[in-house]
This record gives sequence, structure tokens and C-alpha cells, in this order.
Amino acid sequence: MRPEKAAIQREITEVLGKSRYVMLADYRGLKAEQMAMLRSQLRQVGTRMMVVPNSSLRHAAGEAGWAELGGLVAGPTALVAGAGDVTTVAKILKGFVAANSLPVLRGGVMDGKILTPEDIDALAVIESREVLLGKLVGVLSGPMSGLVGVLRQTMSG
Repeated sequence: MRPEKAAIQREITEVLGKSRYVMLADYRGLKAEQMAMLRSQLRQVGTRMMVVPNSSLRHAAGEAGWAELGGLVAGPTALVAGAGDVTTVAKILKGFVAANSLPVLRGGVMDGKILTPEDIDALAVIESREVLLGKLVGVLSGPMSGLVGVLRQTMSG
């Protein structure tokens, strides 16, 4: 194997090794400015988007334990991978696809499960982790606040 290909494969394996989720897209038709804008948006949330050769991706996916990706690799492939909040990434991708009709999402893998394009759309509807944690705190503190109010009223009465 040529040293350039080996380096590309090592980089893909490294990216996959650090990732919690991976999504694949067909980037055909995207202009360079659109690709740069999408990469910038994804970079802001700690996610990386890279155009990868299919054979290198299949080999690197096998090495990194992401063998499920093999069935999704066909045609020009853009790899979106990261360890941050997957719902934020799904929202960015869904918004970009809605605005530009591109890229075409093929699916992905998260926690060992294959994601369809519909699953990625469903992830985009879920609120971010911070919002969900805030709601949980509100739900847990509600009964305690009610108890404090009842006890305060009893004591003042």
C-alpha cells in the first residue's frame, strides 16, 4: 500500500476511534463554499466532516470496530463523526439539507446500532442534552418546592 493511502487510512481509523457516532452522506452536487460552510458549522459543535475513499473507510471501519458502516458505503462518501451531542449534529445536517437539498444522508451508526436517514431526522427533533437535563432538574425539584411551600404555610398558620 502506498504511504499516502496508509496515512489516510490511519487518519480515518483515528477519527473513528474517538467518535461516539458516525454518519455518512453523499456529497455530490455540493459546491465548495457549501461544503466549507457545513464543515464550519459541524466543527463548532466538535464534529468532523471529511471526504473519504470508500476502500479506506471500509478498512478503517473494520479496524476501529465500526464494521456496521460497510453496508452504507457506496458512491462518493462524506464521513461525519464526533463525540459530542448527536442531536445537535443531526439538527445541523437536517437544516442544511432542508436549505440546500444536499447532501443526501445515507445513514450511520451510533452505539453499535445502524441509523437510517429517518433515524437521523428523528434525532434532530429531540432537544439537546442540556435542555433535557434542565427539564429533569425542574421535574425533580417540583415536588420538593411544593413540600417546602406546604410546610411554610403550616408553620405560618
